[in-house]
Amino acid sequence: MRAVVQLVKEASVAVAGDLKGKIGKGYLVLIGIEENDTEKDLSYICEKLLGLRVFEDADGKMNRSILDVGGAILLVSQFTLYGDARKGRRPSYIRAARPEKAIPLYEAMIEQLRAALPVETGEFGANMQVSLVNDGPVTILLDSERMF
Repeated sequence: MRAVVQLVKEASVAVAGDLKGKIGKGYLVLIGIEENDTEKDLSYICEKLLGLRVFEDADGKMNRSILDVGGAILLVSQFTLYGDARKGRRPSYIRAARPEKAIPLYEAMIEQLRAALPVETGEFGANMQVSLVNDGPVTILLDSERMF
């Protein structure tokens, strides 16, 4: 499982002009699910998201978590995080999980995160328009296989 985590002042996602989700301070999380991902991968990413200390404390140091600051998450599915462009010019998405595998894990992630803080989402598999105001900017890459 891969996640691109962006610290935002605000973020939103729309499908065909209809607003699906909107948050203020928190994370925009682009999440990619791989064919071999399990609940263990899901738990690893969720724990990392909730525990990351990237919000500034009173001294201006990145020392506070999203829970500490009362932030929210905008979670957007993105199979292209598993795009492999090492050969040729057209990425291969063979490692990305098929919807029948990815949707249950995506929904479980929403549930697990919502137990801790507010979560808004896009629409799985839809063509989405994502808007954000980066804060910092701060962007963190997470991978349950610890590739980075």
